[in-house]
Amino acid sequence: MIFKNFIVFEGIDGSGTSTQIKRLVESNPSRFFATAEPTTNETGKFLRRMLCGEFSVDEKTASYLFAADRCEHIYGKGGVEELIKNGKTVVSDRYFFSSLAYQSVSCGKDLPRLLNSPFPLPEYLFYFKIDPEVSLKRVDSRNGKKEIYEKIDIQKKIAKLYDEVIEEYQEKSQESGMKIITIDASKSIDEVFADIIDHLK
Repeated sequence: MIFKNFIVFEGIDGSGTSTQIKRLVESNPSRFFATAEPTTNETGKFLRRMLCGEFSVDEKTASYLFAADRCEHIYGKGGVEELIKNGKTVVSDRYFFSSLAYQSVSCGKDLPRLLNSPFPLPEYLFYFKIDPEVSLKRVDSRNGKKEIYEKIDIQKKIAKLYDEVIEEYQEKSQESGMKIITIDASKSIDEVFADIIDHLK
């Protein structure tokens, strides 16, 4: 199932998804509404604390937690489904494709796929492809505390898994109807934004 007027930006840390979503919403605030995963709900706040390294959980537990937060994101009060029904085009920074990449690194592919199989597909999936070495330099330049996945060896594994996930869904895109666009995220902010607008026209 596809959710019309649902757009997802995916990519490894430092690929620029957050920057481009902010810019897209600013370009037309009456049309676009930004969301993100983890969410700002209590489930998402718990996950962000985990990502910052305040505490650790088993990777299988993390997979369940991300799926639970995602369920609230889509179906909870003020969630994606409700926003779309109210005429908004929702643009999400990350969705279940992230879980298929990030969680698969440590707990294998089967559990993330099982937990995320019921969720609807977005109408558009933008994949921000970038060399992990380049993206982590961007992360380093922020001078903030790094998250638990923001290490070069982990990011390289995640980037490889992302490529596999996108390729798999690309092969099924004619059947599913989801439009997948790969963006060269190493380009400048202006160039990336122009590419996104060009596809959304």
